[in-house]
Amino acid sequence: MKKSILTIAIALVSLLGVSQSAFAANHDKDEVTVLTAISRINKIEVHGNVELYLSNGTTDQVKVYNKYYSENALVQNQNGVLSISSYNTQKLVVWITVGDLQNLSVYDNARVKSFGQLSALDLDVKLYNHASAQLNMDAYAASFQLNDHAKADIEGTIAKAELNYDYSSSLNITNLNCEHLAKKVNLNDSANTAGSLVEMQ
Repeated sequence: MKKSILTIAIALVSLLGVSQSAFAANHDKDEVTVLTAISRINKIEVHGNVELYLSNGTTDQVKVYNKYYSENALVQNQNGVLSISSYNTQKLVVWITVGDLQNLSVYDNARVKSFGQLSALDLDVKLYNHASAQLNMDAYAASFQLNDHAKADIEGTIAKAELNYDYSSSLNITNLNCEHLAKKVNLNDSANTAGSLVEMQ
């Protein structure tokens, strides 16, 4: 049993290392700006053409790739809310390490991906427009709201999950394990009858 646990632990650490190495290989030529004096991030808002990578850590840290200051991009932190926006044609790539993320709101064409499993006690995720998220979760509770043509691929383990999504959005939870799952599909669009469909599992 101990050998199996050790083997699994080594595999997970190796996988995370490979993911981070792959990220570094893809962005090793990019200019990197490490934003200091950022701490206690509990909410992240992303607007525009941004590619955001999320990972857990004991210390909050923000790394901005590309030529951040010359790309009309904005990254600011105020009262625990980290706002990121960029409307350049080239995606602004940001890697954030967080310890206690509670809210994530993503707009426009922004994309969010997790490195390894993203741990959270209670996480609220909202996606708008054509935003997308690929999240591997390890959470007690999490709620996801997909609006418009947003897209989400959610996997991992969540004890209590709430999924609220528009009929026009795209949601994949094939690899998600939940003890309690509540789903609500909003049918309020021009192609469907007004109303909603609620499912409980």
